[in-house]
Amino acid sequence: MDITTVIGIIAGFAALIGGFLWEGGEAGGLLQGAAALIVFGGTAAAVFVSFPWRRLRALPDALKLAFGSRRVNAEELIEDMAGMAQTARRSGMLALERTAETHENPFMREGLGLIVDGGDQPLIRQILELEIDKRQDKYDGYAKIFESAGGYAPTMGIIGTVMGLVRVLGSLTEPANLGSSIAVAFIATLYGVASANLIFLPIASKIRARGEEEVQVMEMMLEGLLSVQNAENPNLVRKKLATYLDDYREDQADGAELR
Repeated sequence: MDITTVIGIIAGFAALIGGFLWEGGEAGGLLQGAAALIVFGGTAAAVFVSFPWRRLRALPDALKLAFGSRRVNAEELIEDMAGMAQTARRSGMLALERTAETHENPFMREGLGLIVDGGDQPLIRQILELEIDKRQDKYDGYAKIFESAGGYAPTMGIIGTVMGLVRVLGSLTEPANLGSSIAVAFIATLYGVASANLIFLPIASKIRARGEEEVQVMEMMLEGLLSVQNAENPNLVRKKLATYLDDYREDQADGAELR
């Protein structure tokens, strides 16, 4: 699990609740079932209306991408491709046939299969770039679901507040209860704005960031595979592919420190 996502959400809500209690509020005042039903039920309904089921059923994969930890070791992939280039120089492309069938990375298997089958380099590049674009589009689709929820939630909060104020205005004959009733009405707005800015939109941003990292690694593999096809010097392959890893290594180091 990516602990930074969990820590960020917990810290955000802790800051909001802590600030509320610091100002003399009561924690129980933040718990309003009707407001939660309006905001989260209404947001979920709006999202379901906005997207077809085939996209919504991918939500578990989207959450896994946002909360899971990265497992791709880019440095190992570079060493794999340098070794493949060495094999290609010594024994030819057919010597990579078994690797093309057994490599654990699906993108690498596909690329090696195209190379072993003798595909033209421009065609191989085109096919693999289409795969990269497809992966990018998939992650953009994941992020758009949460961005949509982040847009609907504040609006649902306002609707809940308006509904609460309507009820308040209907009971003006009881002025002693107006203050507490108005406070309860505004809890819906709080739920909507807080959930949008601490859950939905940050998760969308994390999904996009993770998608960009994975696409970067896939682009690196594409260049490495073409270098293997050209049977380039393994040391030159390492140096070429290392240029893709500066940002990746920094992010990986930051995540390792938090884990």
